[in-house]
Amino acid sequence: MQYPSPDQAAAIKLINQLGRGLGVLGLSKPVLLADKLIDQACKQTGLSDFGDDSFRLGLEKLCESLRGEARLSQIGRIGARKMLLANLKIRLQLTAYRKQRPEVAEQNIQRPLFVLGLPRTGTTILYELLAQDPAHRSPLSWEVDNPMPPARAETFTTDPRIDVAEKTLNEIEILAPGFKAIHEIGARLPQECVALLAPHFISDQFGASFFIPEYRRWTLEQDMTAAYQWHYKFLQHLQVDYRKTRWVLKTPPHLAYLDTIIRQYPDAAMVQTHRDPMTVLASISSLACTLHSAFSDNIDPVETGGKEAEYFAAMLQRGMDARAEIPDGEQRIFDVQFEDIIADPIAVIESIYQHFDFDFSTVAREAMQHYLDRRPRDKHGRHQYTLEKFGLSREQHGPLFRDYCQHFGF
Repeated sequence: MQYPSPDQAAAIKLINQLGRGLGVLGLSKPVLLADKLIDQACKQTGLSDFGDDSFRLGLEKLCESLRGEARLSQIGRIGARKMLLANLKIRLQLTAYRKQRPEVAEQNIQRPLFVLGLPRTGTTILYELLAQDPAHRSPLSWEVDNPMPPARAETFTTDPRIDVAEKTLNEIEILAPGFKAIHEIGARLPQECVALLAPHFISDQFGASFFIPEYRRWTLEQDMTAAYQWHYKFLQHLQVDYRKTRWVLKTPPHLAYLDTIIRQYPDAAMVQTHRDPMTVLASISSLACTLHSAFSDNIDPVETGGKEAEYFAAMLQRGMDARAEIPDGEQRIFDVQFEDIIADPIAVIESIYQHFDFDFSTVAREAMQHYLDRRPRDKHGRHQYTLEKFGLSREQHGPLFRDYCQHFGF
């Protein structure tokens, strides 16, 4: 596969070509500066209270990386500005709504279930199946993208924001043809927690979208206390008018912040998926290059592959170090293998419910099986990749994952 894809729309290529010409003249716009973006968000919403200033450090670091290392195309600069403004506005709006409705802050998030693990290790299918349980609530893409006002139970499947979100998500396939074959997206599908963390601006929502390895490295070193406090507030907002027994949540980078998650959610249950990292690294790199090519015309597959290996190796190591310090880790975190998920996902879920003493109802089981029957693999085409294309090899990059592989038997 080429990056960007030859199938990318001619209009997009033309806009990016014009942008390169303006860049030669020193006229690259929009300029991504934190203070200007904050001012624009306040003007567009008529609001000024962000709740606190803890998000500023992440926003400033992110803007610095977008300007300095992301190699943004003209469409990329426009898309990055749109993404940053959208998240600033969400922060402003949720803060204002929280002041208007005191019951939002009174919401209690009880016994959430977090799905953790490297990308391409079965986390997505496990997450989507768990979301089928009528007792479970997962944040859907449409309500996270446009959370004002909070979703209501009676209109949850008919809200007009669903169609708006679907059109927006379809733009990704236009910008990066082939993306859906790698990772399915949809307004009604459960959204990852990177989107909930994005308004705090320390989130891999941005690291996955843009080539910003220095920002990504920096995020792994940050105190995420304020980020997960925001995460909690976002869930409170989403559930104020539509609450169920348990939140089911997912994103791979949660692995890097297990200690912080447990402080914020003391009764959290966690499931970690496992697969040989070198088996998935080419797929991860293919996903990264495809998504980055929506926002950049300068994609280096070999450089990207190396940076993906470094990032996810560091993330796994942080997760292992944190697990070693969790007193009740054996009870709190349940490990499952990718091969078992593929072979019999319902059996894996049943074992998860047994471990955490959750009620696996007949209705939940039937809903999950029905979902599986309607979800064929390769629905949007076959995803093909090799380690060599991304400059990866077991000899060179395998040692990055040695501790993890030895610990979990790969």
